[in-house]
Amino acid sequence: MRIVIAQCTVDYEGRLNAHLPLATRLVMVKADGCVAVHADGGAYKPLNWMNAPNHLIDDGQRWVVTNPKGETLTITFGEIFFETAMELGDDPGLQKDGVEADLQRLLADHPEEIEEGLELIRREYPTPIGPVDLLCRADDDGTVAIEVKRRGEIDGVEQLTRYLDFLNRDDRLAPVRGIFVAQVVKPQARVLAEDRGITWVEIDYDRLRGIDSPHLRLF
Repeated sequence: MRIVIAQCTVDYEGRLNAHLPLATRLVMVKADGCVAVHADGGAYKPLNWMNAPNHLIDDGQRWVVTNPKGETLTITFGEIFFETAMELGDDPGLQKDGVEADLQRLLADHPEEIEEGLELIRREYPTPIGPVDLLCRADDDGTVAIEVKRRGEIDGVEQLTRYLDFLNRDDRLAPVRGIFVAQVVKPQARVLAEDRGITWVEIDYDRLRGIDSPHLRLF
């Protein structure tokens, strides 16, 4: 990871054009190539970013980041206050809490509880940025990526959006649509999901636990 704290301007050209005037900001480049620009506020969400894969050109004063979609993020630096680079190594990933892990397992056994006609392809289907919880086949032979959370919030929708971006680059799977599943989906997450073309579903965990597993058991 490369971290720079500096005065900079940021210009984005793509679906919409955007400009951030000169100010002191934190700029990060992750090992996968993702670039993010942060202010000293606004919680975890960056002011602007460019997801991997992309191409970064550094001429010493300016970074020009482009991606296959033709979008460009240009960061022009003024005074640099701090800069460092460090190899973080492999991350073990987020460990789900007991309820969330159990909910994922139950839904893998009963994907029809999410949507009629769904059949499980695989749990924890890998992508370059981490595994999507469930990958399923719909009754129209389409592919469906499902992210399962105990509480459905905006960050979960963002996570599924990133998974869908990568999955839809795989010609064996595309087109892939997404379903965001939780016990409770927050209003803001519902709005964001609908804006991204993602279906959201609320699941009654207690009722789901009462359904018999389709797999054979000794006891």
